[in-house]
Amino acid sequence: MKQKFMENTVDPAEHTDVQQTRSERKNRSSHGARIVVVGGGVAGLEVATALGKLGSDSVDSVTLVDSDSAHVWKPMLHTIAAGTRDLAQQQTTYLAQASDAHFAYQPGEMCGLDREAREILLAPIYAPDGRELVAGRRLPYDKLVIAVGSGANDFGTPGVNEHCFMIDSRRKADAFNQEIRLRMVRCMASGEQLQVAIVGGGATGVELAAELVQLAESATAYGALGEAAKFRIVLIEAGPRLLPGFPEEISEATRVRLQALGVSVIVGGRVSCATGQGFELANGELVPASLRVWAAGVKAPEFLTRLGLQTTRSNQLLVNDAMQTSDPDIYALGDCASYTLPGQEAPLPPTAQVAHQQARYLIETLPHVLERPGAQTVGFAYRDFGALVSLAHYDAYGSLGKFGLFNGGVIRGRLAMLSHIMLYRSHQARLYGFWRGGLLWLIDLMNSRLRPSIRLD
Repeated sequence: MKQKFMENTVDPAEHTDVQQTRSERKNRSSHGARIVVVGGGVAGLEVATALGKLGSDSVDSVTLVDSDSAHVWKPMLHTIAAGTRDLAQQQTTYLAQASDAHFAYQPGEMCGLDREAREILLAPIYAPDGRELVAGRRLPYDKLVIAVGSGANDFGTPGVNEHCFMIDSRRKADAFNQEIRLRMVRCMASGEQLQVAIVGGGATGVELAAELVQLAESATAYGALGEAAKFRIVLIEAGPRLLPGFPEEISEATRVRLQALGVSVIVGGRVSCATGQGFELANGELVPASLRVWAAGVKAPEFLTRLGLQTTRSNQLLVNDAMQTSDPDIYALGDCASYTLPGQEAPLPPTAQVAHQQARYLIETLPHVLERPGAQTVGFAYRDFGALVSLAHYDAYGSLGKFGLFNGGVIRGRLAMLSHIMLYRSHQARLYGFWRGGLLWLIDLMNSRLRPSIRLD
């Protein structure tokens, strides 16, 4: 399902109201707030699910808007891209979740905002052959929550959009997986080497490199490649070390472990351009690659800069300690929001941990705001629980946060792996409930014993 963006200057007459006329909306709004959540990522889906289940008199309706049809926990996208996890088993379909959690789901892509009328503008939906399936629409709100996430940032590097895959969404991760499986078939038939180069030594790039090693080993076991050596993986980082947001001890251990797995690691390698043959570095070196992945940088969607709200250079919406933008009826969460803690110089990082804590804060705060308009609320307080990076089934590393009895420190191995697993299972429990989330975990364990270890279809 292909969609086209429209500028915020789009003619309002071209949009149809999906719920009521303005007079009907005005009368209805006195009974309860209409909450619209744009973006079904970690923050957006958790907010829609919790508020939909709340059943408060202060909430008339909760509507989730997303251009995709299903949700995948973003820290898991690299496993979908590599095919070491089954997409169908790990995704949450919005329609099914909406039915279970009592919120409404509207497919579409936000392209504009009418703050005076309190309506968001949704772009038309087009079929792959260009037919218009759904006309542009207007969706009214009383409180708007923007949680559209972020994507990779090419920093204006020539050739990236034309020659590189990105894995910052469910669809893009699946598209890469389909392509790499086609290339593996060619490799099996011709005996040529499959070369993959990844730009970005953050968590996404590092974890994808490890998953591709696991893919190569599993494919060899199934007889697909003949020799694991025919699968060459290169990881390129512009900075002096991998995982710059982690302690240097973890960065170095990760580099050593990846190289032991056969990954070629290049640090201090700034990419000047991407071509059909690979990546050209600033020093003139060409890193050959038949498959090129860009996993560097973070940037929020550009349309956010056209909403009339305050934004940063990376398109993020500036928010206060109540997660409100420059419009108090519009909130922003997760990667598309920029919030700097008091006394800090840098804003909070765009991580799933931050998105979840912001979502939990809004879930607890927004009902009180609706019940007692104008009442003073406690501001958002962030706790750094540390960070984890998983190298497929080979290893994992974690840095502990500084709170309570903890004062930093490093964990690795099975404990770090279990901690990484528990983050995902906690997210599932928040969406499905404790018992159903536990059942899904059990099903995953059974499938890991019964089904192929990689996607073969």
